[in-house]
Amino acid sequence: MKHTRNLLIGATFLTLLAVLGLAQSTLEKASAAQSNGAVMAPKFEVDPTFPKPLPNGWYQGQTIGVSVDAQDHVWIIHRSDSLDAVEAAADQKPPLGECCKLAPPVLEFDQQGTLLRHWGGQDGPGYQWPSSNHGIWIDHKGSVWIGGNGGDDGTVTKFTQDGKFIMQIGKRAPTPDSNSLERFWKVAKISEDPRTNEMYVADGYGNKRVAVIDEDTGKFKRIWGAYGNVPDDKADLGRYTNGSKPAPQFRGPVHCADLSVDNLVYVCDRTNDRLQVFTREGKFVKEIFVAPESLGDGSTWDTAFSRDPQQRFIYIADGRNQKLRIFDRASLTELTNFGEGGHYPGQFYSMHSIATDSKGNLYTTETYQGRRVQRFLYKGLGPVTKKEQGVPWPTGH
Repeated sequence: MKHTRNLLIGATFLTLLAVLGLAQSTLEKASAAQSNGAVMAPKFEVDPTFPKPLPNGWYQGQTIGVSVDAQDHVWIIHRSDSLDAVEAAADQKPPLGECCKLAPPVLEFDQQGTLLRHWGGQDGPGYQWPSSNHGIWIDHKGSVWIGGNGGDDGTVTKFTQDGKFIMQIGKRAPTPDSNSLERFWKVAKISEDPRTNEMYVADGYGNKRVAVIDEDTGKFKRIWGAYGNVPDDKADLGRYTNGSKPAPQFRGPVHCADLSVDNLVYVCDRTNDRLQVFTREGKFVKEIFVAPESLGDGSTWDTAFSRDPQQRFIYIADGRNQKLRIFDRASLTELTNFGEGGHYPGQFYSMHSIATDSKGNLYTTETYQGRRVQRFLYKGLGPVTKKEQGVPWPTGH
């Protein structure tokens, strides 16, 4: 019996060693794969619990801006006037039904998805609210910047987080002037360089340029067009197609102008399906075309950076093809993408704007009939197993 028991113990021990050896071998192979050329990229899962439902019977319209502040609060701006009579039945005169009401255009959420502050939508002393608001940014001092791309919107406006007016730059105008140092025309997005106290304006839907202004005074400091050229509103803006010569000016809308940690400015030329890269002085560096066969409203809607110190990855919102594309920033090579068309969590209907928080989580907004904000939780780096990921549904569900 003792001999038999010793044999069983020995066999069990050998089996355990074999299992441990197999596990170690698997780990070593995985480690080797990661260190020997496996393509790694950020991984995300949609968070269907964010945000919580809006209070007061409010209904959200076309959502055309998102920004994350120093407290990781998520700010969005939407167009409440995009709701039709059914969507805003309770606000009709007389009311047409119990649901629903127009939500204020500026909404702030905490990390739990609870609505905090809400304001905006009306003219006030010293400023005019955009006829079609577009884009929002919270600067490093906590101020809120808003653009507008309506028919005569030529301004950028700065508020406190409580919605108190600080400053308006520009004036209403009915025509483009991409070389003006006094006004904008149909701004798409505002972003910041806190190191130099400058705001970068993607100006945008009417003008076809990047404009850089002083954050405190609103003074224009420099402007540029595609390839760093002097903007030309009379230039031929024919659409780029595979094999054609790229246009020397932005076709537009110039939909984003975002600055990286190494002082490169990434500019979305949306309906030309291209992303151009500049120094912060406006010197052209390089460009890529993203899904250049895309027609309609184009593929390059917005950009955001990964939150590692080097910003190794750049995210591109492709509202035409309903995808969030993940690129290696150094080579501008697309590594993978996720999303597909639809209204369920993790799907997109015209993804418009994107932003990241300090944890690397990604926030997206949708325009047209999408009309929402979504959160995608950052799950670290992982090997790319397929280019088209589809809906990044939570693991195990």
